Amino acid sequence: SPQQYNVTSYGAMAVAIISLEAFAGMWINAFIVCVLCIGWVKKKTLNSNEKILLLLSCSRIAYLCFSWVNYLLSIIFPNYLYVHPVLQFLASFQTFFNYSNLWVSACLCGFYCIKIANFRNRFFIYLKVKIDRMVPWLLLGSVLSALAMGVVIYDLNETLQSNNLTFTCQRNFWEASIRMDKHFFFSFFLAGFGYAASFMAVIFSAVFLLFSLWRHKCKMQTKSMKNLSMEAHIRAMKSILSFLVMYSINFVCLILTIIYTMKSENTMVLLISIYLFAFPGVHSLILIFSNPKLEKALLKILACVKCE
Repeated sequence: SPQQYNVTSYGAMAVAIISLEAFAGMWINAFIVCVLCIGWVKKKTLNSNEKILLLLSCSRIAYLCFSWVNYLLSIIFPNYLYVHPVLQFLASFQTFFNYSNLWVSACLCGFYCIKIANFRNRFFIYLKVKIDRMVPWLLLGSVLSALAMGVVIYDLNETLQSNNLTFTCQRNFWEASIRMDKHFFFSFFLAGFGYAASFMAVIFSAVFLLFSLWRHKCKMQTKSMKNLSMEAHIRAMKSILSFLVMYSINFVCLILTIIYTMKSENTMVLLISIYLFAFPGVHSLILIFSNPKLEKALLKILACVKCE
């Protein structure tokens, strides 16, 4: 029928757009990983900024891969999601890499703020001196917290599936619904807390860096020559502000996804998914152009492509 044709074509177009965004994002982040790994092999070391970017790009590649597989199965082969281990593993891995992406991004913003901002507070000076040693531990903490969320989501899906079997066998809807509500409340509370905490870290980093830039500009306004600290402030500020805008939209989209998924609003979930798939690639592209080393490597590749 015409209605079935429209639904099919609509779904096919959605799969095509999301697949394009996912593969573009994976290629962009793979480029960052390749450039950083080549530099790692040459220099035998990575600075703190490169460590964060490397882990961030790897987590985004994995997140886009698992999210794309999960979305593709839900559209084309929805029955496979009801096979016992498939749904649990896909949801837990997607959650793990999503939280790794969010928390490592927040670490990057915090790192920029501490490294570049200038304050005479003793605690801030202590952080500036120790930040390079703290970066591996911050990244480890981000991965462990993301792993904990992945385990929680796996347990939630395991419980929901067992409750569905209980519905069929015992028909005890009241008791099962109470158990499901408790698990949903706990998982949504943890998800909201994780989103909000990383979001607040980004906001504070942007505010402190903006205030530091304003103070530095007031001190340097009588001088005509350019200042390297000012340029570093502005470069980091552009990166963090662009990330803050995208992160704000991403935060709203993640919350709306939870709401509309519970209400079964497929159209809104699809529109939100299109943005969520675009976010890792677009932000990584901004990071490339805000990093002189990555930008130089990209321009060199583009120049070689034009010559051919």
